[in-house]
Amino acid sequence: MSNELTTNNLRALTTTLSSDAVKNKVNAILGDDRKGAKFISSLTSMINQNPSLAECEQASLINSALVGFALDLSPQLQQFYCVPFRDNKNKRTVATYQMGWKGYWALAMRSGQYKSLNVTEIREGEKITFDRLTGTISVEWITEESVRESKKVVGYVAHFELLNGFQKSLYWDLAKMKIHAEKYSQGYKSDIRNGTGYTFWSKDFDGMAFKTLLRQLISKYGVMSIEMETAYKNDMAEVSETGVSYVDNPIELKTQVETQANKQPIPTTTEKPKADSEGVVDDVKLEF
Repeated sequence: MSNELTTNNLRALTTTLSSDAVKNKVNAILGDDRKGAKFISSLTSMINQNPSLAECEQASLINSALVGFALDLSPQLQQFYCVPFRDNKNKRTVATYQMGWKGYWALAMRSGQYKSLNVTEIREGEKITFDRLTGTISVEWITEESVRESKKVVGYVAHFELLNGFQKSLYWDLAKMKIHAEKYSQGYKSDIRNGTGYTFWSKDFDGMAFKTLLRQLISKYGVMSIEMETAYKNDMAEVSETGVSYVDNPIELKTQVETQANKQPIPTTTEKPKADSEGVVDDVKLEF
């Protein structure tokens, strides 16, 4: 994309964001004028860092970014991203909302239900033991960091403990994670087929693996706040006035969300925190 075209698209987006109608909607969603001004500044910065976002339809880009800001997450802290996706079938480029693993971690800890939550990689030479009956996982770690970092990544493990004492761990080996990535991301499958490196799975496989394992662990076994459910629903989706559309892999991701909606929560002895009004993103709708 030429610098001239990027500049023109950015100028057009700035004009849209500066309109009273859009500013009023953004301020209403985010709560005050200061957050609205920060949103506009951050969105401009995101486009400067990733000029491909300037190709996206304005409504999809604004709506996707608003999901993250309404959840009080930061793109600068890599808690969420707006990712361009070329919809060749409909000949359009849209921005999809994508959570980072740091965003899932932040929302979980913010819920007030988790005593601890962590995810990390397993390196070659580290022995992992899994008790299939109890579901417990133990790891014999390489203690010298310089030695450990020289070893290849062979898997990933995540663990949480709730305030009520319930604990759960989840381990995936590298092969399982790669199968998951190819199944749920058409873009990553295309990268592998064409030898390209456009997707986050290609650019930061470990980061995407961390996110995937946290997402699986929390959604299947953890306590989901309203904010967590909102993030889960919108993750990897185009956000529009009519709802969300999983353009990268619509069938499987839609199934995941439906499965989560029907999941029975694990009983807890602690009361769930009340939903933060800013966590409700069903109202993130802009008309142009």
